[in-house]
Order: sequence, then C-alpha cells, then structure tokens
Amino acid sequence: MTDLHPFAPPPADTNPPLDSPAYRSTATRHPTRPLLRLTPGLTDPTELTGPVFGTDDVTPEDADLTRGPGGEAVGQRIVVTGRLLDGAGRPIRRSLVEIWQANASGRYRHRGDQWPGSLDPNFTGGGRTLTDDDGTYRFTTIRPGAYPWGNHPNAWRPAHIHVSVFGRSFTQRLVTQMYFPDDPLFFQDPILAAVPAGARGRLVAAYDHDVTEPAWALGFRWDIVVRGPAATPFEAGADG
Repeated sequence: MTDLHPFAPPPADTNPPLDSPAYRSTATRHPTRPLLRLTPGLTDPTELTGPVFGTDDVTPEDADLTRGPGGEAVGQRIVVTGRLLDGAGRPIRRSLVEIWQANASGRYRHRGDQWPGSLDPNFTGGGRTLTDDDGTYRFTTIRPGAYPWGNHPNAWRPAHIHVSVFGRSFTQRLVTQMYFPDDPLFFQDPILAAVPAGARGRLVAAYDHDVTEPAWALGFRWDIVVRGPAATPFEAGADG
C-alpha cells in the first residue's frame, strides 16, 4: 500500500466523545489521563505499510453470509455495497473489509448472547472481502434484527452491521457501525446519539434499487471514508 499521508486528527464534529454518559459502557473504558501522541512508523514500519493480504487469504465465499454449513440462512437477504475512500475521495484498493452482525432475530452467534432470540445454525454472522480497483466492497447477507440490551430501561439496539476496515495502513483502521434508513429505534439509541448530529447520516446506508436483485435481495449502498472532513465516525465502544 502506498501514497501515505501524515496523520491528521479527524474534525471535532465527527467522532463521539470517548466518555458518553448515556452509553454507560464508556464510563469504564475511556482514558482518564492525557493522551500521548506517537509518530507512526518510528518503531515499526508496518504501521505505515501494512496490512497486506495475499490473494489466497480472502475468497469470494467469505462475502456471502447467507450460505451456512447446512443450507440457506433464515431472513431477508440484502446486498450491502459501497466504496472505501480516503480523505481526498480516492479509492482504497485491495483493502480488507470485515463485518459481523446479529441474525434475523437479533441474536449473535456468541455464548455471551443469551437473550431468547432464535439461533440460526446456517448464519455465522461474520464475513470479509477485499475492495476492488475502484475501492468497491460488496456483501450478501441477512438483514439483522433489533435486540434488547441493558444500557437503560426497555433499551433496544436498532438493526446494524459492525464494520472494520484498515484503509491504507494500520493507522487508518476504522471500526464502526452501519445502520438502516428510517429505523424507528434511532430515537433511543445512545451509541448513534453520541455521534455529533452533523455526522450521524454518514452511518446510515441508503436503499438503492439499482443494487437490489430481482426476486432475490434488497440493495443498500454505504460508502466508508477514512479520515478527512467526510470521515465515517468511529464506534463509541466495543459493545453492541
């Protein structure tokens, strides 16, 4: 990966505050001491040159979450696609994009998720792909369901997909969430509300009828931008 640029902090109106009181988990996770700024690459050049993935590391099947070990996953099939861009709007090629999500009933395939949503043996909830020469990624998956969580009374997370990208190097790694348009649970979600109002729309995908596949899957388009004034906001924390 080449064409690197010096580190620049994102604009103040992009990312959520590290301590967001309404999102209770941040109380025990945010730094309590002044941050130290390190110059990338001084001790480990791979920070600016990696990661690099071989052509055998990621397969086309990794981007299709609808096909499990015993058959088709249950739920509404969707296609999620978009472009991975740098702060100047240029495509980031051959970069790893990873997703993980709940199934159609809103349950993760994880021993820590014990709420009584149904489990789907044919939905693992994880996928990955490499962007193409235009910076485009594409996943076929199941639209996730909402699920309860213990942040506040009668708390439900809106449907969302977690996304991890590496950009051009480790210094441009971004972990975030993609939401679906017009979700009725937006009003009480403290994770989305922690993002400054002007940047929240960058986390919401758009329905795209041109991406929709007839009699097969609905289509959504969502571009991801690492750094710069149009940067996609970081996740406020690891839970949810």
